[in-house]
Amino acid sequence: MVVDLESFQNLVLLQNLYRLRSIGFEYIDHFDCNTSQGFENATTLDELASNIQRCHLCDLSKSRTQSVTGRGNSNSDLFIIDYVVSQSQDLSNDHYAGRSGDTLKKMIENVLELTADNVYISHAIKCKPLQGNKPSSSEWNSCKNYLFSELEFVRPKVIVTLGEDAYKHLTGDTQKFDNVRGHLIDFGASKLVPILHPQYLLRNPESKKTTLNDLKTIKSCL
Repeated sequence: MVVDLESFQNLVLLQNLYRLRSIGFEYIDHFDCNTSQGFENATTLDELASNIQRCHLCDLSKSRTQSVTGRGNSNSDLFIIDYVVSQSQDLSNDHYAGRSGDTLKKMIENVLELTADNVYISHAIKCKPLQGNKPSSSEWNSCKNYLFSELEFVRPKVIVTLGEDAYKHLTGDTQKFDNVRGHLIDFGASKLVPILHPQYLLRNPESKKTTLNDLKTIKSCL
């Protein structure tokens, strides 16, 4: 992955400005960016997680209880991507919190026949949105390098995106989600399978059979 250096430096500058404002500064003279805490320096998943936990690159850092980092088996063949942190996930720091998280865990254990600890799971956007709003494109741009770096560290055989937003932000694909849902898609060295979000299944239980078939496709690739 190629990181645009100028964009990266701007993000680090913004991070420092947020940090200074949070401790009461209203104006400061010119200063050099502190790149020692930057994304570019992460050489392990643990270092990356530390950067995410201390991130102040966008306004979502003001809405969160904590940033929710990716977790699970760093050598897993399966990498699951949710779109954004829910309120229950933000409060508990648990990817499987709430009814949606419980549904996802059952999908992993009962259909894929894996344990939750044996997959790697992360969010496209690591913080809870402000007042439940949909994250902006600038907030995604501030966060996306974290996700792509996680993918490079884990190098999974199969990537599963939960819902339309996670798929479209990861790939940039603008076609109708129904056209790609459940399909095997080449994504670098991995296979990508977009599926319906567990929250959607809770609201539309008639779609559970469709997702069951998609999970069988995923299982066949592992």
